[in-house]
Amino acid sequence: MIVAAALVSCTQASSGGGPGADVPAASTDPAAADRARIAEDTENADRAEREAAAEEPTAVPTPGPALVRDAFATLQATLDDTCTPGAGDCAYFLGRVTQELTELDESMRADDKGPGHFKQPLADMKVLFDKLGDDRSEAHLEKYFSEIVGTRDGINTWMQDHPDDYR
Repeated sequence: MIVAAALVSCTQASSGGGPGADVPAASTDPAAADRARIAEDTENADRAEREAAAEEPTAVPTPGPALVRDAFATLQATLDDTCTPGAGDCAYFLGRVTQELTELDESMRADDKGPGHFKQPLADMKVLFDKLGDDRSEAHLEKYFSEIVGTRDGINTWMQDHPDDYR
């Protein structure tokens, strides 16, 4: 009986039956094993890329304010421009200067030096913005023509005394 049991055990092992029969045998071909590993790695990488793409936010982040030097440069580009209040040619000019001042204000507040460094220009812009309120119509801006141009020119003078802020 012992001989029979040993014989059955040997037969099962050699015929693929018995314990571990459902475990695939390792291939003796190393190239086949490498191909299988590469295929699995590629599949995992592809799946990871698809999952990452599905998780990416759909909203594009908005950039922060421009650097002070960049915002000042665009304001400075208006120095030779002007208009004649009442002539109908001030909408673009005053709108642009007001927008440039708004962007410079944001840049100065966000700058690493802090708003304390830009105390005077920020104070001048606050006075102007308080006068202007939210109305950006041509007639309203023309009413404050001198204040808008004066603020622009005053900031230009202040910045000329602080070249490290715009170079």
